[in-house]
Amino acid sequence: MSDPYIADTKPMAVELKAGQTVWWCSCGRSKNQPFCDGSHQGTGFEPMEFTADKDGKVFFCLCKHSRNPPLCDGSHKQITQQQLEAQDGLKTTWYKVAEPGELREGEVRAVQAGTQSIALTCHQGNIGALDNACPHQGGPLGEGSIECNDGGDDCWLRCPWHGWDFHPLTGLSPGAHDDGVKTYPVEERDDGVYVAVQESTDHQETVSDLVAQTMVNWGVTHVFGMVGHSNLGLADALRLQEEQGRLQYIGIRHEGAAAFAASGYAKLTGKPAACLSIAGPGATNLLTGLWDAKVDRAPVLALTGQVNTQVLGPGAFQEIDLASAFAPVARFSQTVLRDSKPVELVNLACKHAIVDRDVAHLIFPDEVQTLPAADGAEAGGPAGRLGDRHMLPSVDSLGAALQMLKDARRPVIIVGYGALDRMQYILELADRLKAPVLTTFKAKGQVSDDHPLAAGVLGRSGTPVASWCMNESDLLLVFGASFSNHTGISAKKAIIQVDFDPMTLGKFHAVELPVLGEIGLTAEWLWRALPADTGSVDQRPELAERWRIWRDEKAARRQRDRGKGMNSAVLFEALSNLLPDDAVIAVDVGNNTYSFGRYFECRGQRVLMSGYLGSIGFGFPAAMGAWAATQAQKEYRGRQVVSIGGDGGFGQYMAEFTTAVHYGMRLVHVLLNNAELGKISKEQRAGHWPVWQTALRNPSFAAFADACGGLGIRVETADELVDAMQRALACDGPALVEVMADVELI
Repeated sequence: MSDPYIADTKPMAVELKAGQTVWWCSCGRSKNQPFCDGSHQGTGFEPMEFTADKDGKVFFCLCKHSRNPPLCDGSHKQITQQQLEAQDGLKTTWYKVAEPGELREGEVRAVQAGTQSIALTCHQGNIGALDNACPHQGGPLGEGSIECNDGGDDCWLRCPWHGWDFHPLTGLSPGAHDDGVKTYPVEERDDGVYVAVQESTDHQETVSDLVAQTMVNWGVTHVFGMVGHSNLGLADALRLQEEQGRLQYIGIRHEGAAAFAASGYAKLTGKPAACLSIAGPGATNLLTGLWDAKVDRAPVLALTGQVNTQVLGPGAFQEIDLASAFAPVARFSQTVLRDSKPVELVNLACKHAIVDRDVAHLIFPDEVQTLPAADGAEAGGPAGRLGDRHMLPSVDSLGAALQMLKDARRPVIIVGYGALDRMQYILELADRLKAPVLTTFKAKGQVSDDHPLAAGVLGRSGTPVASWCMNESDLLLVFGASFSNHTGISAKKAIIQVDFDPMTLGKFHAVELPVLGEIGLTAEWLWRALPADTGSVDQRPELAERWRIWRDEKAARRQRDRGKGMNSAVLFEALSNLLPDDAVIAVDVGNNTYSFGRYFECRGQRVLMSGYLGSIGFGFPAAMGAWAATQAQKEYRGRQVVSIGGDGGFGQYMAEFTTAVHYGMRLVHVLLNNAELGKISKEQRAGHWPVWQTALRNPSFAAFADACGGLGIRVETADELVDAMQRALACDGPALVEVMADVELI
């Protein structure tokens, strides 16, 4: 059987009588191809009728040298098949798809020939090769069956999805239907069955290619996601970018982990990361991690597949209204349609993510992903689209703030996550004011706890040092904090609030002086404008004394031992001493989080957490995102990544440990195993409820890590902890340290 485009490329001179008619066709019904009798018009293999002129000679050819193919002038009789294919940007390759005699009569199976999926058939002693995708819904014909009538002389290959029939060898539909399936040349050789497919030597740029190139131009270096049936075109464009070294794709086990990983990456770097899913359930699985990114102001780009637009609306398989589902979480959400301007939509999505520090979302219907790019279309990028947002506050605001600082005797500075990477002049300002620097929990680590003006974390996850400083103050200068009730910034104090977001100023209650401006520039201006001696009290001696009191208290707590597992004060004292000063630490949600906030002393480490959403399960996927950032961003290269969480949190995404092993991620997860959702038990007791449904049935997490191909270490006593952590930190791949913890000693 012959393919329409595989034929003798030499021109064939045919001598005809004047007015004689011949039929040129590739139907496979004639033994004298490419000629046939023309009796099957309307079947999809249309024969072309030619009538000889008065000279009685016609040249037929597939050379493409003529403007009227398949006719030509016959002047290039030595053209080769390779030359023909080069003109078309194609090459013919024969692939072995089965052993000799392997197929039994009536058998159908799916085989792969290069990138082409083939339905291989055996019918009446002959081998057929059909496109594996049914032309109607894409059903896998290789999973179908050949069904015959009682006499066995009328047999058809039946599509397993919707029952449509095709001839097992020719691919033709019964009757006069013209929706046959494409066939491929087959050869039965001594060593097996071979199928010929034509493969493009030139990649035709698609809409998805432009999308992927534009994302990379905007600084997206990592995509976390799961490849599936409704995002394959987009996934292939990402593959090409990865092959060019411009992007890394990390395939995860659950889309929720992909969104958390992208959030962790963005929180660490301030740069956008992307997550990818299919339509329907894949897309909805992203939502929790995207909400985490949104409420913590992390730039994330979500890419979701969608069903074909031709079946969109009535309720196709895995069809949901993604635009509506993502509307609350995405600052920008658009569907890329056939006539859309895809590059402009990606430009807008990336700009919204970066400028608004928010989630942007693009929806890609299946068929749009593989549309050819428009002629002359080019990828986009940030050039000429981003302005300088480093703006000083108004003169009046600066003047009022300066006067309040000059008048204050015991000012205190509070920094939030919004002050990230703006600490240089805040600390200079604190030194001039001789003022303690407190942080919100989300900002833990933005000032080292061994700085002479550091007062630690304020609020529920904080230290009594910070609370004492706030209570004794007469003015609070707050940079980049959102006044969460978890932080507990006193509304009874005089407050100067500085933020770049006008909606954050006075969000929960009125403040004495809201100051709109870029945080770093504002701090620098105030520092330069203040006199060398403002007359404020030097609070450093008092601060040092409060730290002494708190450290004595921590030492006393480390002595507690009920014989039921490790004391959290002991664990976090050890981690404070063992973790590198430049480590990146992703913290999960639960009692482990409160213990980390109280007991761990930062000395330059960066801390990532699910701040406002407080989503359990965040820690380990966020650490994967942080690890990716250490591969892509020069300022984080080589830094140790550590995640800390409980058994409840790790249990939600523990399959992602295999992802970490697969990609060789050098990270350490410290797991506090107390066989309980301890924070929930504590809340039940505090609310005078009985403790109910918080006990957990756990495996050996250390053994699980070993089984996945990583390093797992179980720690039952404090004496084992230091050695275990040193081994884990020295591991070249993922390591898990399972600490058997006392649920009460937090």
